Amino acid sequence: MSNPARPRLRITFLLPLPGNHPIGGFKVVYEYANFLAAAGHRVTVVHPAIFRVDQPLHSLPPKAAAKTFGLYLRNRITGEFRPQSWFKVSPAVRMLWVPSLAERYVPDADVLIATAWETAEWAVAYRASKGRKFYLIQHLETWAADPERVRKTWRMPFEKIVIARWLQEIAEELGESAHLIHNGLDFNRFALDTPIEARDPNSVLLIQHSLEWKGTAEGRAAFELAQREHPTLKLTLFGLTPPAQPVPGVDFHLNPSQELLRKLYNSTALFLSPSWSEGFGLPAAEALQCGAALVATDIPGSASFAIHEQTALLSPPKSPEAMAENILRLLREPELRVRLAKQGNEFIQQFTWQRAGNALEEVLGA
Repeated sequence: MSNPARPRLRITFLLPLPGNHPIGGFKVVYEYANFLAAAGHRVTVVHPAIFRVDQPLHSLPPKAAAKTFGLYLRNRITGEFRPQSWFKVSPAVRMLWVPSLAERYVPDADVLIATAWETAEWAVAYRASKGRKFYLIQHLETWAADPERVRKTWRMPFEKIVIARWLQEIAEELGESAHLIHNGLDFNRFALDTPIEARDPNSVLLIQHSLEWKGTAEGRAAFELAQREHPTLKLTLFGLTPPAQPVPGVDFHLNPSQELLRKLYNSTALFLSPSWSEGFGLPAAEALQCGAALVATDIPGSASFAIHEQTALLSPPKSPEAMAENILRLLREPELRVRLAKQGNEFIQQFTWQRAGNALEEVLGA
C-alpha cells in the first residue's frame, strides 16, 4: 500500500464535531485515517465538544454551557462520539474526545491537518510541536459563518489541500496555492448489485436534507412536476431528518445503515442531486457506483464526475422545471438512461482511495 522507504509519521486530524452522525466530510477524514494507519503511520483523530474558538464554555449562556458540559461528560463515558453506527474506523486509529481544540488537548505530532474553518482558527496558533500544518478544504464553508471570516482561514499559513478544481481556483484567486486531491470512494461499501436494465424506470431516489442549499425542496418540486406527466413515478427519500410534513405515497428512510443505503441506490433507476453547491457531491458519486442514472445540478462540486450527456443529465441549480425535463427525458428514452448509468458507473471507478491516499502521503512527505 505504501512505499516502505517512506518515513512513518505521527499524523493528527482535527474535526469540528463528534462523528456519531453521517457527514460526508467526516467520512473522507476517516477514510484517510484508515489508509494512513494501514500504511504504518500513527494516526489520531481529535473530536471536540466545543468547536468555536470564540465561544469558550464560560462565554455561553448557563443552559447552553450546561448542555455542552453534559455532552462532553456523556461522550467521554460512553464513547458515543465515534461513528460506530455508520463507519468502521480501524482500531489502529486513535480516536480522541476532548473539551475543545485548545492546544493543550491536541497531541504533539509530525503532521497536523485542520479539516474545517473552525479547526483552522484553533490550529493556526499551535506551536511547531503539534506538527507541520495542513488544511484539508472540502468546501467553501460560507454557509456556516461570515464569508470573509471563512476566507481568512484560507489565507492562514497552512499548506492547503483541496478536493476539487473549483476550490483550487478559489485558493488561486486568494493568492494561495493548493494541492488538488480528488476524494476516493469505497468500492467494497458501494457497488453495482442490480443490473441497470432490470430496474424499475419509474423509481427515483433523493436525499431529504434540512440545509436549504442541498436543494431538497427543488428536487421534490422537480419530481412532482415530472409525476404530473408520468403518474407512475415513485419517490424514495432518505436522510438524517424526516420531512417537516409526511408526504403521501413517498417512502422515507431515517438515517439508513450503509447496507440499506446500498440497497436503495441499487434499487433506483434515477438519483436526483439538486444541490446549489457541493464540495465533491459524495452521494451522487455513490449512486453512480451503484448504477443509478444521475440527474443533477450543473455545479463545480460535481464536475469531476457529472458530465452532461456522458455520465449525467445536468440542469441549472434552483430550476425544478429544468430538472423535471431531464427526469422526463430519461423516462422517454430508456436507452439513454441505461447508457448514462453504465458510463457513469464505469467513469467513477477511477476514484479509488488507493490513488487518493497515495497522493496524500506524497503531499505530507510520507
